[in-house]
Amino acid sequence: MEGKKQHRQMYPKTRNEGANIMREIKIEKVVLSVGGIGDPLEKGVKLLELLTGKKPARTSSRKRIPSLGVRPQLEIGAMVTIRKRAEEILKRMLAAVDNQLKKKQMSENNFSFGVKEYIEIPGIEYQREIGIIGFDVTVVFKRTGRRVKLKKIKKGKVPKRQMISKEEIIKFMEDNFKTKFE
Repeated sequence: MEGKKQHRQMYPKTRNEGANIMREIKIEKVVLSVGGIGDPLEKGVKLLELLTGKKPARTSSRKRIPSLGVRPQLEIGAMVTIRKRAEEILKRMLAAVDNQLKKKQMSENNFSFGVKEYIEIPGIEYQREIGIIGFDVTVVFKRTGRRVKLKKIKKGKVPKRQMISKEEIIKFMEDNFKTKFE
């Protein structure tokens, strides 16, 4: 018993005594994506570079969809993943939608929403070469221990309780970002 007291004195806890650090919710990444073919796609790539300062990765189709004019290996979209400045970017994107989201946009471990016009983002000016286009924002959440399921060597199973439910995401967003839900 004395060893436990001595340990507590040497290493005081920064969190609450009852809090379990394995249950903490964190933002893993924010993904900005845009779709299109040809010139609209090029404008979308310029927009993503303007917003993030990073070079977007392009996505190509695997299927043929004749009604949409899509063939295999045709570039149909671009996306940028942000991990380091995720909270800062998310705050700017939420400001574009007036900090309001719908509950149906929530899913397990993530949520997505669309920004109709990029000029709604605070601090962004209209760019003549881009025009008026929108894009999608996806926010992915994680808990400590998620890597166990994703790693290649010594992969382990993660229980269902490690997943983040819609209600937990809503509470996290209300507490940390003052987001309102419809």
